[in-house]
Amino acid sequence: MNDTELQRRCHTIFPGHRARPPAEVFAAMAAWSAAKGVEHDLYGSGQLLQDFEAKVARLLGMEAAVFCVSGTMAQVTALRLACQDRGRDLVALHPTSHIFVHERSNYQLLDHFKALQAGDRHRPWLAADLAAIPDRLGAVGIELPLREIGGQLPSWDALEAIKAHCRARGAHLHMDGARLWEAAAGYGRPLPEVAAGFDSVYVSLYKGIGGLGGAMLAGTREFVERAAEWFRRQGGNLIHRSPYVVAAAMQFDERLAAMPAYLERTRFLYRALANHPLIRVNPAAPQVNMLHLHLPVSPERALAIRSELAEQHGIWMFNRIASAALPGTSSFELYVGDNLLNTPDDKVHAALALFARALA
Repeated sequence: MNDTELQRRCHTIFPGHRARPPAEVFAAMAAWSAAKGVEHDLYGSGQLLQDFEAKVARLLGMEAAVFCVSGTMAQVTALRLACQDRGRDLVALHPTSHIFVHERSNYQLLDHFKALQAGDRHRPWLAADLAAIPDRLGAVGIELPLREIGGQLPSWDALEAIKAHCRARGAHLHMDGARLWEAAAGYGRPLPEVAAGFDSVYVSLYKGIGGLGGAMLAGTREFVERAAEWFRRQGGNLIHRSPYVVAAAMQFDERLAAMPAYLERTRFLYRALANHPLIRVNPAAPQVNMLHLHLPVSPERALAIRSELAEQHGIWMFNRIASAALPGTSSFELYVGDNLLNTPDDKVHAALALFARALA
């Protein structure tokens, strides 16, 4: 039995949103499209797509937004254009930036820009981390929240100081907002207030939203139009964007409205984990609806425990697992979504007790 089949048999699932089979997703998309009278766009021209782009721009307080097939393409394009505009090809990024960790050196191999690691990889930036760089920066890219360190956010004052520093320095400030919807809930502030001061913002249409894929890049109208041209040059000119837009748009408002509830459920989980000190949690307290859980066992043992709990008790604790810094330890990312939100408290406590017992 593969992992997908095993997970589908479980009644208590900790990570993310419910994984719906393709047929169910496509049926929901078809029903929503029929109810809304959706027509396909043609190479980016179509009412549904353009209305959704405008909606995202309004939510972020930006002039315009454009669909992109992936955040990987959107981000390096935005930073490339920012560097071209300023005649400086150096970008400052956090050591855990998605561009460094997950994008296969695309910025180097495709000659988009040069990148510099700035700050401490185990904490969010302070303005002082950027001020310590003597070089003339074309752009600064900041991820909100920082996924690789458990969904941490810079404090609000630290974020405002970073915005002011980049403005005074004349550096383009770009946000990796793949989880911006979650960050706004964490700050307890409206989206336009979080995005204010950024020159460009990328948001995901699938990570917290649960769509099929795709992204949006927002900024000034002129910047967005130039980015769209670069997307075409890089092979991103899909004949129909509509499947991605429908999959996101049909649940977009509901997901955004649920972000505060996901955060509150994460706080409940954090309090429940305090009863099981074998499981170490990063960050010290939830900042968004994400935690990293560190285990005193190897990844291989953790996977064996996951299978035992799934087969014997119908509990699915995590998806992917990785080795942690210390030998014989591991860690996993837990994104709190509909699954945990809809699980009764007593079942959460019981599952954690079984998990901790197996770890011991």
